[in-house]
Amino acid sequence: MRATVVVPTYNEAANIDTLIRAIRRVLPTALVLVVDDASPDGTADMAEELGKELGQVEVFRRPTKAGLGAAYRAGLRHAISSGAEICVQMDADLSHDPDVLPALVAIVEYGADLAVGSRYVPGGITLDWPRRRRWVSRWGNRYAAGVLGLAVNDVTAGYRAYATSALEKMRFDTVTAEGYGFQIEMMYRIVRLGGRVVEFPITFRDRTEGESKFSGSIVSEAFGLVVRLWLADFGGRRRRRALGG
Repeated sequence: MRATVVVPTYNEAANIDTLIRAIRRVLPTALVLVVDDASPDGTADMAEELGKELGQVEVFRRPTKAGLGAAYRAGLRHAISSGAEICVQMDADLSHDPDVLPALVAIVEYGADLAVGSRYVPGGITLDWPRRRRWVSRWGNRYAAGVLGLAVNDVTAGYRAYATSALEKMRFDTVTAEGYGFQIEMMYRIVRLGGRVVEFPITFRDRTEGESKFSGSIVSEAFGLVVRLWLADFGGRRRRRALGG
């Protein structure tokens, strides 16, 4: 199946060479799609030069920095329009081990709608994070999964492989959340549609180069989104009961 690895970037010049070479090594037939939000450090130019050297690398330049969710929506649509049957999303900061890519792709090839590189299943681990961020991540995942009734351990995971058919069915273009909220809403939609989700354990490493995109506003948005989704679910159940469904 044709796979495209979608990598949003903003100021990732310190990591992009290592990442693209690693992806091309483990998935030599896949396309690497770099979605760059006008990085002033030349990330997009570096990726294009690597494409000339290695092949199967495409750069999708966006005019401004407009958020992770917007970058993924644009990148996923571009990948699907170019014929991708499996769309992988991963971070550019080397926190996601490229060696796991063949496993995630294979899980989708064998019938899953979504394969998740998970930190919170047996065998998964997070390295080098401060205690506060580790606590926020773990309990934030439990909160989102518990409130929304999602039988998934790592709801906010950013390392994923989707079947294109599942992305189209969930109408991913209409997801408006950003940051962690984007990952939560995508997971919520695929579970609600009855999609098959498989979690695969990964070792998640904190970035060593560049600046973290983590912020309090991203966390706040995610928590608010969970409440809104729950309220929409609750309202829907009430309407169905009123109609006798």
